Amino acid sequence: MSREQLTERALVASIRRRAAVADASSAAVRVGIGDDCAVLEPTAGSLLLATTDLLIENVHFRRRYAEPADVGWKALAVNLSDIASMGGRPRWSLVALACPADTRPEEVEAFYDGALALAAEHSVTVVGGDTSASPAGWIVNVTLLGETARTPVLRSTARAGDIVAVSGSLGRSAAGLAVLERAAAPDAPADLLADATAAHLRPRPRVKEGQWLAAAGGVTAMIDLSDGLATDLAHIAEESGVAARVDMSRLPVDPSTRAVARALGRDPLAWATGGGEDYELLLTCEPSALARLTEGLARATGAHLTSIGEIVRGAGAVHFVDAEGHEVPVAAGFEHFVTGRRRG
Repeated sequence: MSREQLTERALVASIRRRAAVADASSAAVRVGIGDDCAVLEPTAGSLLLATTDLLIENVHFRRRYAEPADVGWKALAVNLSDIASMGGRPRWSLVALACPADTRPEEVEAFYDGALALAAEHSVTVVGGDTSASPAGWIVNVTLLGETARTPVLRSTARAGDIVAVSGSLGRSAAGLAVLERAAAPDAPADLLADATAAHLRPRPRVKEGQWLAAAGGVTAMIDLSDGLATDLAHIAEESGVAARVDMSRLPVDPSTRAVARALGRDPLAWATGGGEDYELLLTCEPSALARLTEGLARATGAHLTSIGEIVRGAGAVHFVDAEGHEVPVAAGFEHFVTGRRRG
């Protein structure tokens, strides 16, 4: 597209060409981009999963450091993570973008290239969406449809006595955001800084891990870590009618997060409990299943599973304790309607 061709028709034609190259060429897509609706054929006997997320410039991302391709990638990633938390298979996506009138065509194309690159990794077909002008800043909305042939893993089915566990590590995205927000890079090894910033700009949703865990048996509840451990574990506790206890000394915090925290004089555990946007899987499981799940997940996907606490009787409370068992206050997670609390 030339600058003069930044019209909705030209933009849709460009998106259609890109999606046609990157999609999974699935026979399940009867009609894709170009008509009033996509026409899809779900797998017989499967349940349909549907999720949507809204990303707004200067609330969820800043274009000062997030390239258009990063924004496209992340917009799809946060939805993939929702499907992963239910153990589902992501299938089809609708992508809507509103941006200011002075946005360059190559920026819009890069946005879709970022989204389509991650879609291709997970065999997701972009089947439609919408485009519009925005009076100020970028607004992105992605809807993702997925499937599961088994009962989805919910956040409302944890039971007293269950183990609380998490995949991967915590706080890396918050560390990356702290680096990106600075005018100059902190004094830390370049490879660790790059690892942290990549975790924030281009998160890797745990889709294969979610599918494996759902099929393995023994997992009683699951949620993805988008708003932070303190907030998301509270969602499980509230929806399940239980309480939770977390041992701070057992939280998995990797070297890049600790290096950035040291360089900036910050507490890595605060990022681990309240930083948000890790897009790891937080789950509860039967105590007898923990060893089998930990070893099996590592063999099947290479992902680590760490036990961090347990579900106890109560009514929605989450208690964080130190190594001596004393309760300690923790950083709160992301709150969508509280002034001053924002994501990257």
